[in-house]
Amino acid sequence: MSAKKKAKAFSALRELCPLNFALLTLAGTVNAFGVTLFLFPVKLYDSGVSGLSMLLDQVTPPYLTLSLFLILINVPIFIFGLRRQGVSFTVYSVFAVCVYSFVSYLITDVLPIDVNFVSPLAGSDLLLCAIFGGVISGVGSGLTIRFGGAIDGIDVLSVIFAKKIGISIGSFVMAFNCLLYIVCGLVIHSWVLPLYSIVTYFVGSRTVDFVVEGFDKSKCAMIVTTRAGDISDALSESFRSSGTIVNAIGGYSKEQKEIIYFIVNRFQINRLKTLVHQIDPAAFISLQDVSDIIRKADG
Repeated sequence: MSAKKKAKAFSALRELCPLNFALLTLAGTVNAFGVTLFLFPVKLYDSGVSGLSMLLDQVTPPYLTLSLFLILINVPIFIFGLRRQGVSFTVYSVFAVCVYSFVSYLITDVLPIDVNFVSPLAGSDLLLCAIFGGVISGVGSGLTIRFGGAIDGIDVLSVIFAKKIGISIGSFVMAFNCLLYIVCGLVIHSWVLPLYSIVTYFVGSRTVDFVVEGFDKSKCAMIVTTRAGDISDALSESFRSSGTIVNAIGGYSKEQKEIIYFIVNRFQINRLKTLVHQIDPAAFISLQDVSDIIRKADG
C-alpha cells in the first residue's frame, strides 16, 4: 500500500465515532435476538448471508455453527468491498457482524435458553415467529445502516455487482433471497418453512425502511409557477418556513417560469395545495418523499 493510501486509511480510522460503536453493539444484539429467539429455533430462514448461514448450520457438522458461518462469510465480503465502500463503513460493518455472531453464540450455546426446538417466546407458531423475527432483526439491520455500517454482506455484493449485470440493487437482493429460499426448500424437502421465510423477509425489509428513513416522512413540494414570489411569501407566512426558488423554462410554452422547492409534512399537504392554487390556479405541484432533512449547524 502506498504512503498516500495509508494516510487516507488512517485518516478514515480517526474519523470513527466511539458512540457509533456503542450503538452498533446494540444493533448487533437486537439482530441476534430476533434471529436466535424467533427464526433459528423453528428453522425459519433470515434473508441474505444470515439466511445462508442458518441453512449451512443445519446441513453441516455440529461444530460448524451459525455464529461461525456469520463470520466466515460476512467478513471476507466486507473486506472485498473495502475499496468501494470505504474504511469506516467496513470497520463498522465487521464490528456489527462480530457482535451479531458473538451474541448469537451466547444465546444458542452459553445462556440457559433452549432454542433447539421451539421459540422461547412464540413457541412453534410459525407466523408469529416469522413476523416478530422479521421485525426485530429488521430493527437491528436498520440501526446498523443508520449508524454507518451493514450487518449482512449481501448489501455489499449488491452494490458491487448489481450495476454490472444490469439490475437494481433491490432486484439483486431479491433475486439472491429467492434463490436462497428455493435452495432451502430443495434441501429440507419442504416448502412450508421457505414460504414463511418470505414473510420474514418482507416484514424485515419494511422494518429496515422504517428505521432508516423514519416513520413520518416529510414531503418535498416542487411548485412550478409564474408567481413564485407571491407564493413563496405566502408559504413562509403560513408555515413559518422558507423555500428555494429556481429559474426554469416551460418545455412546451418556452415561457419563463420558476420552481419553488418547499418541504412540508403529510398533515400540511392540503393546506399547501389550497394556498398555492388560491394565488396561481395554473400552478403545477409535484410531491415526493423525503427521508432525512439535514441542516448545517450555525456557527
